[in-house]
Amino acid sequence: MRGNNVKIRLLIGLAIVVFAFLKKCANRETNQYTGRSQTISMTTDEEIALGFQNRDAMAHQYGGLYPDPGAQARVDMIGKKLVDMSMAKESGYRFEFHLLADNRSINAFALPGGQFFITNALYSKLNDSQLAGVLGHEIGHVLGRHSAERIAESDFWQTVTTGASVGADMGNMVGSIGQQKLLKNGRNDELESDKLGVELMMYAGYNPEAMIEVMQILKAAAGPNRVPEFQSTHPDPENRIQKIKEVIASYR
Repeated sequence: MRGNNVKIRLLIGLAIVVFAFLKKCANRETNQYTGRSQTISMTTDEEIALGFQNRDAMAHQYGGLYPDPGAQARVDMIGKKLVDMSMAKESGYRFEFHLLADNRSINAFALPGGQFFITNALYSKLNDSQLAGVLGHEIGHVLGRHSAERIAESDFWQTVTTGASVGADMGNMVGSIGQQKLLKNGRNDELESDKLGVELMMYAGYNPEAMIEVMQILKAAAGPNRVPEFQSTHPDPENRIQKIKEVIASYR
């Protein structure tokens, strides 16, 4: 009887794992902006809804919005220019740009569907072209559907882990593999977003060299010991400069 129970558990676990792989294959699609094949399980509308659901909580985490209409208008103007003069305009996403009150964290980030945030600590260091570089990079994350991809990959590995746990005591090992894969994709996401950001800047008439200047600003902000929050979720700026130079050179 115990042997039969083990066999049943193995069969159920195997079925769950097979289901996860079949679902992943069914959700593969090619991103029209990057040309890369991705696993995506969300629609554009679902990405937009997810961004809206988390927008206010994210702003609250950084002290709310910066109380300067003029500064916010500048962010909106540059962000809108990047969108309106590029392929982003026809993407179906609803782009909103938020200047956060945080004067200490050097950070900028995007939520799914077109919600963008930049802290005043970073904003205050940037001229228009540099600000376009930061916003262009974050728009690149949305066009690259990086959040949607991470969510789909996370769901896949959670399902595989469940199946492995049912069949045998392998859940922790499989889960570890999944985390490593997600981390690797995240690093590639940043380079992909840098490339898209350069393209957006050029479409909008900004000097793409300003993206390199942004990396230098981030490096200087870190100082000899301090790591800015932006860098905690992005690769070291120095490691990205050469790649950005190569992208710029490819368009000249």
